[in-house]
Parts: sequence; structure tokens; C-alpha cells
Amino acid sequence: MQTFQELKLHKDLYASLAKIQFVKPTQIQVKAIPLILDNRDILGSAHTGSGKTAAFCIPLLELVLKKECQRAIILAPTRELAKQIETVVQSLILKKSAIRCLSLVGGEPINKQLNRLRSKPQIIIGTPGRVTDHLNRKSLNLSEASFLVLDEMDRMLDMGFSIQIDKILKYIPKEKQTLMFSATISKSIEKLSLKYLKNAEFIKIDQDTKTIPKIEQKVISLSNDRKLSYLIKHLETQNGLMLVFVKTKRGVKKLAKDLYKKGFEVDAIHGDLRQNKRTSVIKRFRSNKIQILVATDVAARGLDIPNIEHVINYDLPQQPEDYIHRIGRTGRAGAKGQAWSYVTNSDKRQWREIEKILHPHKKNSFNDGGNKGSHNKKNRFNRAKKFKSREKNNKFRDNNFENKHDSSFKNKKSKFRKNSKFSKRKKATINRYNKRNKLKKNKR
Repeated sequence: MQTFQELKLHKDLYASLAKIQFVKPTQIQVKAIPLILDNRDILGSAHTGSGKTAAFCIPLLELVLKKECQRAIILAPTRELAKQIETVVQSLILKKSAIRCLSLVGGEPINKQLNRLRSKPQIIIGTPGRVTDHLNRKSLNLSEASFLVLDEMDRMLDMGFSIQIDKILKYIPKEKQTLMFSATISKSIEKLSLKYLKNAEFIKIDQDTKTIPKIEQKVISLSNDRKLSYLIKHLETQNGLMLVFVKTKRGVKKLAKDLYKKGFEVDAIHGDLRQNKRTSVIKRFRSNKIQILVATDVAARGLDIPNIEHVINYDLPQQPEDYIHRIGRTGRAGAKGQAWSYVTNSDKRQWREIEKILHPHKKNSFNDGGNKGSHNKKNRFNRAKKFKSREKNNKFRDNNFENKHDSSFKNKKSKFRKNSKFSKRKKATINRYNKRNKLKKNKR
């Protein structure tokens, strides 16, 4: 499949694709769309910027337009990602179309969502928490849902949504088409795919085929105290939009405050912000009103801003897999970008785990002193060699210990024990104790 014209889609969908200038499908779209239109379940592994969202939105809208799907539900781990999916769906729907789409996310007034649910939208996009809330209120009916998308499933597991997903699935008919997408396919994802999917087709788009090569990655080795000063110098020499990742909410607030004091146009986004504030910050960043956005990993999946030129990992991510999502914020849709990572001595083990994901067949190249592969050449855990070397080089070994049962060894007395202060004190204590006991016996 070279173009969308080969799929023989609905005329309204072709008009929408032409409007947003979707001409050539990406790899994930080429592989996934025909299978989805053929009503197959899919387990897909694709990284950010690969066109994954459109890969399931285009065939979903085709099924809705042909009235083969009455209701569909798409679950996403974060509000930002849910809103991003809603934006993609809305861009593919013509104004005159009767198809309605609704996002159900936390941080928004629930009464507004209740009013919009009365119009019976065909496509529901939401986070597991808010969708569960509506199901408990009986304001959301999924009895007619025949299409389910579980997007960023690995992230949803990390955030502890597995119980809520199981609960949501109880409200959906067993006969349905299910699509599951994840950046990484771990053993837990494989187990869930067997639980949720039926005869699923596995699609994997390697990270190094489209997006990663155009992202220039650099590693800066420095101490924790030098991070801020180096970042300030770095920001002063760079142009364009920059996304700086910090691992904690407190760290985000502090760094944004420090950069603001230095005169930078900066704002912050993290889990404590209300939805309207988040939307406002992202809108200002998208429109270039602020140059620097400091964020936690909550923004790693869900921000769709095509013109981010630099991603800076001020702190390395807690999960190595999140590194891919972070740097995927730049180099969108084949554009060039830069990703800088600040690595301290305490981060080196974490960086090695990230390198294993980036280059699974390559030996670790990160080293302290510049001797490549020095860490790998040392066989630290080869105990046999370790103990042999000890035997050869032990200059302080006492030959008398070789035959402990010799009479010479038994008769040998320790000068240290005889003259030590400890032994004298111990004897004095024992003598006092014995005298006390004798006095007690005599009294009795």
C-alpha cells in the first residue's frame, strides 16, 4: 500500500485526509489499517511519531461511516494523550458529518461531560479513572460497544490501571474487535494480549527505522551540582522550542522558578495542575509564547507539538522505556531534533539500561575515563579467578595456619591476648561477679 487511495475508503474520509494533507501512509498505517478493516485484533508496538494514532482512527471512522460500528471506546493513560487522540479524530471528521466524538478525562467539570453524553457520541475517548466513574454513575452505556482500543498499554500498567481496565471490560460485549498498542512488548503485555485479544496479529515497527535516526542524541557527564549552571549555558546557546524533563513535581516547580529568575520564557507542567491550566500552558508553548517547558513524565506521552527542536533529560527517567517517549517529542514526522541527557555518577547504571534498549546488540559504550569497554573487560564476578589470584598474591598468609592440628600451633600462645587490656578487664569483671555470687550463697 503506497497511498490511501488503494484502501477504497468512504468519500468523506478521503475529503478529510486531503484537507489535513495525509497523502502517504506511514509504516504502522500500511500494516495496521488493512488488518483493522478486516476486523482482526491487533497487538502493535510502535514508538511516538510513527503515526500510530491515525493508524487506528482512520479505520475506526471508516467502520462508523459504514455503520458497522455503533460505538467505540479508546482508553489512554493520561489526559494529554486522550485529548491528542480526540484532536486527531476531530480532524478526520467533516463539519457536516453526523459522527460525534467525546473525551472523558479527569480535571474537567463532570456536569459538562454528562450533558454531552446525552447526545450519544459514537466514539468515546477517555482515561480509565474517569470512564469508570461514569460507568458507576450509569451515565455511560457501553453495551453496544464493538470496538476497543487500549493505547499505551505499558504506561497504563505502570500507572496501576489494570484493575480499572478489567472493570470497564465487564461492561463491554465479549464479541468485539480489540486493538492494543504499546511502546514495548514485555512479558506482562504478552500475558494481557492473550487475555484480551483473539487470534491477534502482531505488528512491530522498529524504533530505528523512521524517527530515531533523525534525533541527534548527546550524553553529558557532570556532577549534580553543575546541572543547573550547565543547563543555563546550554539554553542560552540554543534556539527553538525546548522541553526539559525532570523526574519529580517538586523538581519541576523549582527548576522552572530558577530559570524564570534568570530571565527565560519558561513554564511548567506536572500532575498537580488542573486541566484548564495544563491546556493553557500547552497552548502557550505550542504558539511559541514560551520557549521552554519544564515537565514530568506525565507530558512524555500525549504532547503532540511538531516543532519541538530540543529535548533535555535534566533527570533520567525512572523507567528506561520512558526515554524513548521523551526523546520522541522531538523529530516528529521525520523532522530533525536533538536530545540531550545529563548523566551523573549515580545515573550511570540507569543509563546502561537505557543503552540496552537503544542498542540491544551493542556493548555498553558509556565509560568514566575514556577506555572503551573497560567495564566489560573486567570480569568482576568470576569468583574462581578472583580466589586464585588471592592465593598467588597473598603476602601476609601465615604458614602455621596450614596445619591447625599441629602441636606447635596448639601450644602457640597469643601475646596480644595475654597482655591486652580487654582480657584484663574481662577477668576483673568475672572475678567481681563470682565474689558477689559467693556472698549471696553465704547469706542464704
